[in-house]
Amino acid sequence: MNKKYIFLSVALLIVAGMIFGIRTFSRYKKNNRQSAVSYNRDIRPLLSDKCFMCHGPDGNKRRVGLRLDLPSGAFGELQKNKGHFAIVPGSPEKSELIRRIESTDPSVLMPLPESHLTKLTHDEVNLFRRWIKEGAHYEKHWAFVAPVKSPLPEVNDKSWVKNEIDQFILAKLDQKGFDPNSEATRETLIKRAFADITGLPPTYREITRWGEASGKDWYNQMLDTLFQKPSYGEKMAILWCDLARYADSYGFQDDNIRSQWPWRDWVIHAFNKNIPYDKFLTDQIAGDLLPNATKENILATAFFRNHKYTEEGGIIEEEYRVSYNIDKTRTYGKAILGVTIECAQCHDHKYDPFSNKDYYQLYAFFNESKEKGFEGDVSTSTPAKAPKLYITDQERKKLMPYINAVDTNALQVSVMGDSSLKKPTYILRRGTYDAPTDIRVRPTGLESIMPYDTLTYSRDRLGLAQWTINKKNPLTARVFVNFIWQEIFGRGIVKTSSDYGLQGELPTHPELLDWLAVDFMDHNWDIKYLIKKILTSNTYCQSAEVSRKQLEQDPENVYFSRSPRLRFKAEIIRDWVLSSSGLLNPQIGGPSVKPYQPKGVWESTSSGRGVLASYKQDHGPLIYRRGLYTIFKLTAPPPSLMIFDASSRDQCEARRSSTNTPLQALTMQNDPTVLEACRVMAENISVGSKPLDEKIDQAFVSILVRKPSGFERNKLMDYCKKQEEYFKEHPDLLKLTLKAGEFKHPKEDYNTLEAGALMKTILIIYNLEEAITKS
Repeated sequence: MNKKYIFLSVALLIVAGMIFGIRTFSRYKKNNRQSAVSYNRDIRPLLSDKCFMCHGPDGNKRRVGLRLDLPSGAFGELQKNKGHFAIVPGSPEKSELIRRIESTDPSVLMPLPESHLTKLTHDEVNLFRRWIKEGAHYEKHWAFVAPVKSPLPEVNDKSWVKNEIDQFILAKLDQKGFDPNSEATRETLIKRAFADITGLPPTYREITRWGEASGKDWYNQMLDTLFQKPSYGEKMAILWCDLARYADSYGFQDDNIRSQWPWRDWVIHAFNKNIPYDKFLTDQIAGDLLPNATKENILATAFFRNHKYTEEGGIIEEEYRVSYNIDKTRTYGKAILGVTIECAQCHDHKYDPFSNKDYYQLYAFFNESKEKGFEGDVSTSTPAKAPKLYITDQERKKLMPYINAVDTNALQVSVMGDSSLKKPTYILRRGTYDAPTDIRVRPTGLESIMPYDTLTYSRDRLGLAQWTINKKNPLTARVFVNFIWQEIFGRGIVKTSSDYGLQGELPTHPELLDWLAVDFMDHNWDIKYLIKKILTSNTYCQSAEVSRKQLEQDPENVYFSRSPRLRFKAEIIRDWVLSSSGLLNPQIGGPSVKPYQPKGVWESTSSGRGVLASYKQDHGPLIYRRGLYTIFKLTAPPPSLMIFDASSRDQCEARRSSTNTPLQALTMQNDPTVLEACRVMAENISVGSKPLDEKIDQAFVSILVRKPSGFERNKLMDYCKKQEEYFKEHPDLLKLTLKAGEFKHPKEDYNTLEAGALMKTILIIYNLEEAITKS
């Protein structure tokens, strides 16, 4: 080799090494630079965990009169130790708090040993020392301060940045010493986008179309096409049904049927129509109180009536009426504001600035409802409880055609409606329905979040709705943006997505969360805009490959240096199987259906009374509908969905758990729907004279949205041929195998031997982890 080229090569290696060293050193300096102690980031979580139980917002449980959540309490003279102060700004050595947390004397040490709270570590004590020395500056809780758009951070490599999201993510990666992954393959992006927007796999034709699309803008065009599919609204409705605790029965022992499904149809319609989130919320909180309210506005308020309702005799009506309003209050707090307001039902919140009085002022908005605690037992059951909305067939066709009614009878839906006589609300002692105090309260929003100006907001649910969607409300936009981020990435920027209080986790990327919240509001609360913003970022488009460093230093993918591998939601697993096999009934909306279910599930939990006492399975196209429409009986949720961690819908649920159990593998191998899907796909692709390898490729691509490797194809071919030989020797088993499910194939010209072998092969493909995973 020419010496000149050798010299240049060595020089380039030296320069590259220097650049790498400088970059590594700058990262090291940046990561190890000691920043000022932040009250919100560093101190408040420690106080909340170790101190607020006895020295926090709850006045009834506060000890020795010391309150540490407010500077006025922390800096004041100690009641039982005159001349001493818990915190002396600038002087840790004069601060009683430091003496107590450093002490080895059990009678002095804080937290007290009998509290069973762990002692502060050496590093935690030093944080308190530094914070006090720096002035002990208190800050309002970050979540209760209105979000603002901070300037976009500087990053080391702008070439990776596709939009503003990437700058925030990359800045944190630079700070932590991570590099982002390269972009995922086109096949992966197609599968990922279809899963996140529609919850359905692309058809074989769509895979070909987008896989071969030319031009730089193919990805944007694909996203826009997907947002126009009605299946988008169905996918989004799964999240909202969890938050709204939607179910098809009343709950409790006499768990009879109710007809809230027209509200679910409205939710699907609202997402497909892209109704702005502020209006989406307003209609559900107070649609009935809007000027010239339409039946559609009123229908939306069924959101608050999805709670359980008793039809058992011998109950105390007022007890249940109060419990329904408590449920509404809790749901409003968790689903819309992301706070655990229910903790203040019996006493002042122990951690958050919500008093017992604050709770009942919020509860008062719902206490004015005309709803009764009891309308009769199961023998006089009706599909909706007063106040109820009646929708005639003519009104439905003319005004609400998105409601998919199966007959011409008038529909009944439980909705909100306030009494003309204002019902007084009193604080209940310990939250007990029959123990009202003499303290009367009036409907008011949570003042610690944002003042409730009664000159601006009326003291009814319409005023509450307007207060909720005010752009200065610090929580509403943040909470919803975080829900969407959680839907896409598996964990929110705030992991505790229904608890933004002091016990909730801090956001991993607070500036990004605020930027997205403000941007969302600035773009007219446009939900599709928000989702597309996320889906067009490089953060989203990364591959899911994981390095040893990423696994060791960021196992939960907190910093989003890779795309997460997430199992589909329970409903989406069902949908993916039905759609990829060609079985899916694409009908939108309508009453819930009863697909295959193990015998005895309902009967074992039923009182034996009511329409839902026993399970009467549907037949025909009804059993091939999306998982969203599977009937949800509160006392016996669908087992095929619960196995894959579906919400129980017993109450508002903002974040599903994610477990791995043998039952999930057994379900994918033996569930009647999966077996039937394998059979139908096998029968469809066995028609015709294509060679076996092409038929296996077709099945593989339809399920996994990518072509098999040579190794995978050969393995599946070998297995398929072995199955074919086996069925030749066991024709009775072949006949039994091809009986799976009720669907009758319209054609009889397929090769039954090949279809049986292909069916078993397709079952193998469905049981690959990749088949039910977004990667």
